[in-house]
Amino acid sequence: MSTVEAPVKSRAQIKDRTLRKDNWRLYPVTTFVIFTAWVVYATVRAFWGSAFYVPQYHYLTPFYSPCFNEICNGVTVDGHTGDAAEFGTFLPSGTRGFIPFAAISLPFLLLFRLTCYYYRKAYYRSFWAAPSACAVREPHSKYTGERRFPLVGQNLHRYFWLAAVLISLVNTWDAVRAFHGEDGGFGIGLGTIILVANVVLLWLYTLSCHSCRHIVGGRLKNFSKHPFRYRMWGWVSKINQRHGTYALITLGSLVVADLYVALVAGGTISDPRIFN
Repeated sequence: MSTVEAPVKSRAQIKDRTLRKDNWRLYPVTTFVIFTAWVVYATVRAFWGSAFYVPQYHYLTPFYSPCFNEICNGVTVDGHTGDAAEFGTFLPSGTRGFIPFAAISLPFLLLFRLTCYYYRKAYYRSFWAAPSACAVREPHSKYTGERRFPLVGQNLHRYFWLAAVLISLVNTWDAVRAFHGEDGGFGIGLGTIILVANVVLLWLYTLSCHSCRHIVGGRLKNFSKHPFRYRMWGWVSKINQRHGTYALITLGSLVVADLYVALVAGGTISDPRIFN
């Protein structure tokens, strides 16, 4: 009995960069514009050195929290003086304009976001074009993955997540302090609501992280023996589905919170008071 060999087929020769008919350029271009605008704004504000604290209401922008510069003490706005450096200072006032006031927290927050799975997808496609979209030929001749420097550092994401949790606790403390009235008692203003909303969104982004999901229940072999961790794993898994959404929304919430505090601290607008 003779056998019939299957015909040898060569790889499809496609001259076009892609056969996709949809507007696949929209995502990388939009992401590039949003990220670039955010980085420019955040960099300018991190080194601005003013309009970051409203002492009468204890409004501190998240871009300067925790504040470690000597200038953070004795901040005066509209005749009210207060200290934004509640955790001490170690940066001399002469470093203004060269080192961000939140010199400890900002590097960890940036590293947490840079190594985030959502942000990897975003800047791989928009800045590095590796690739620009699914089923689109990339311009690079070879791909080494995340096994070599500097991309091997992406594996440190779980440790940066721990630092982000600590910083989120500090931001939560700032939001609690924002429930402050002019007479020193309890008070609520529009700034209080904005800072609290920003913290809630930051927690949703932080807790929906893939590393958090793995830490909570990723190593469990038997969920029935760990009912509490199983419930936590289930809750984190639900919000994990929208991790990319929270990652993008928090970029906007950080800008809104910072801009609002800057406008109030600079005397451009006044803070509408809901109570006291």
